Amino acid sequence: MLKGILSVSGQSGLYKMISQAKNSIIVESLVDGKRMPAYATSRISALEDISIFTEQGDVKLVEVFKNIFEKEDGKQTISHKSSANELKSYFVQVLPDYDKDRVYVSDIKKVVVWYNLLVDKDIFKFGEEEATPAEEDNAKEEVKG
Repeated sequence: MLKGILSVSGQSGLYKMISQAKNSIIVESLVDGKRMPAYATSRISALEDISIFTEQGDVKLVEVFKNIFEKEDGKQTISHKSSANELKSYFVQVLPDYDKDRVYVSDIKKVVVWYNLLVDKDIFKFGEEEATPAEEDNAKEEVKG
């Protein structure tokens, strides 16, 4: 679901990987659709690889997004411009055991900004998870049967 969605350090917003060049990748902004090269010297993070610190370990960002999505019925959430206290109390509602010492307000703001952008671009497909090849084979067998 978040495959190919990237964060590029030094650039605002999120990007979709379009293609690979010799010494860079070509990314397209989800905000304005502009394309640009992202070089190996840029810190590029795939959203599917990002986790949030909790008291029990790490939770994948996609799980946090899913919690927000369910809480908000698939709609936008609070603004990243809300006060630090509002952002922290909101985050406790969607990830109750997040590590308050290692997850900063700036991290929460990023999660909120990214979530709102992804909802706006209709990227989330919760409940429409892709079937694994084994599940697809089982479905075909049932049809044949």
